[in-house]
Amino acid sequence: MTTTKTPEAQLAEASAWWTTDIIDIHPGKISLRGYPIEELIGNVGFPDMVYLLLRGELPERAQAELLEAAMVASVDHGPHAPAIAISRMAVTCGLPINGAMASAINVLDDIHGGAGQQCMELYREIAAEAGAADLAEAAALVLERWRCAGTRYVPGFGHRFHPVDPRTPRLLALLDAAATAGVVSGRFTAIGRAVEVALGAGRARPVPMNIDGVTAVIYCELGFEPELGRGIFILSRALGILAHAWEEKQHGTRLKGPMPRDIPYRYSGRPRRAVPDGRRK
Repeated sequence: MTTTKTPEAQLAEASAWWTTDIIDIHPGKISLRGYPIEELIGNVGFPDMVYLLLRGELPERAQAELLEAAMVASVDHGPHAPAIAISRMAVTCGLPINGAMASAINVLDDIHGGAGQQCMELYREIAAEAGAADLAEAAALVLERWRCAGTRYVPGFGHRFHPVDPRTPRLLALLDAAATAGVVSGRFTAIGRAVEVALGAGRARPVPMNIDGVTAVIYCELGFEPELGRGIFILSRALGILAHAWEEKQHGTRLKGPMPRDIPYRYSGRPRRAVPDGRRK
């Protein structure tokens, strides 16, 4: 049976189709989480806005500085990073900046770009486990559980390029200072270090915390959900993607592949052979 709705009821239903706590817009007025945009402009920085939109409140200045440090540290890792390489190749294929950025961002998934989120999930699992054990025991227990589940590489630790990630010590120092000042609890910083110790046990060489591991500590300390940790990383890396896409555009080269044309790829198939006589016309 069809019911006839009044115009007022239809308008109310249409207005409620999308609901948001994030932004309120009316003619001549814009507010974000209740703050007028004209008061935010010039008074808060971009990390403050990231925190405001994702957490609902403006951060303390020291919290914003810690978030900013994590975002600064993650902006770029060179053309050998797949997303950066893709942004550059996309430009040489004729894509505009937005297309190149979208192509690059789309590959920031579980394998390339997901380690930070996965590491946050690891830290949270250890934090939950540590309710009945100390951090060292909890870290060892959870790591063994992850290994039994098939995890070969613990996200956030070790690096294929850096023996020691040069970004990690600086960010850990900022975390320690923030914990001393009461800006963060320091609990997840201790968890990150406990994982590092557990991974290094019995090894000739340590498995140091990398950029994903230390930024995961920061995002956990600041109260972000793991999925948001990945999103913040993408916001940060998008700047490097933009810079590389723009730089490549200035070169004006067309159709650059992953290797120079005079360096052949390795063919591993059957040797050259003739089509059988019975198949020839």
